[in-house]
Amino acid sequence: MKNLKLNTLKIGILTCCLALFSCTENTDKTAVANLSSKSGSNVTGTLTFTESNGKVMMKATIKGLTPGGTQAIHIHENGDCSSDDGTSAGGHWNPSGHDHGKWKEGDFHSGDIGNLEADENGVATIEKESDFWAINGDDETKNIVGKGIIVHAGVDDFTSQPSGAAGARVACGVIEVE
Repeated sequence: MKNLKLNTLKIGILTCCLALFSCTENTDKTAVANLSSKSGSNVTGTLTFTESNGKVMMKATIKGLTPGGTQAIHIHENGDCSSDDGTSAGGHWNPSGHDHGKWKEGDFHSGDIGNLEADENGVATIEKESDFWAINGDDETKNIVGKGIIVHAGVDDFTSQPSGAAGARVACGVIEVE
């Protein structure tokens, strides 16, 4: 009988814990950018941004790139992809006023993601984690929502100012909360 009461107590505690855990709100935030082709290209793709514990994880899959090629990708200041050449997205997102550069090495823009490496089928994936990005929130110098994503035709050289001499804009998307 004593074991039965103990087991009943254990089950009751476990049930309460599970109920409490299932009611806990998921605080992760998610945003997505769907890329459409620009400048006569066939480049498309999807970027997903997930914020958890003060960091944003970006995961992207881009298709239609030059097979085996390298092409730049950046966050741009405007969430506007209305122009045929993607110039409506404006310049690189740079709330800190730093020079253009390489991701997390010396000075760089908050929008300086880097280069994509396409496989033999013209597909590239990339992941980046940042504590200087946020999905909404109070700090506009971190907020990526409403910004543009641009894939360029060429390579980011990480030194040319203000944008790495990456060439034409071949895809554009807007970062939006899901």
